[in-house]
Amino acid sequence: MTIRIEGMVVHTHHGVTEAERELGQRMLFDLELEVPECGATSSDRVEETVDYGELAEMVAELATAESRLTLERLVDLIAREVLDRYPVSTVTVRATKPEPPVPFTMDGASVQLTLTDGD
Repeated sequence: MTIRIEGMVVHTHHGVTEAERELGQRMLFDLELEVPECGATSSDRVEETVDYGELAEMVAELATAESRLTLERLVDLIAREVLDRYPVSTVTVRATKPEPPVPFTMDGASVQLTLTDGD
């Protein structure tokens, strides 16, 4: 089973520039979790699956707890916490800056990381 969170918006303070860390910016998060066994398909109990509301709160907490220079570090922290906290075999985390501080027009700059249980 695949569980996804798509387009979660969090105001963060990550980046290489001082302005990014001081003023902050909107960041989008996408997560994809592979859940090998999901009892909720037959029991209809949220306790037997990954509660995406709880997952979203965890992502927001990690994204706002401490300022990081790189998105690479941020997505790694989130992915490892997902693997530690939930019964998933694989997690993919993407963080996107929709308006990165570059002198070019673009739809965004992203970093994506996929980890499997045991990484």
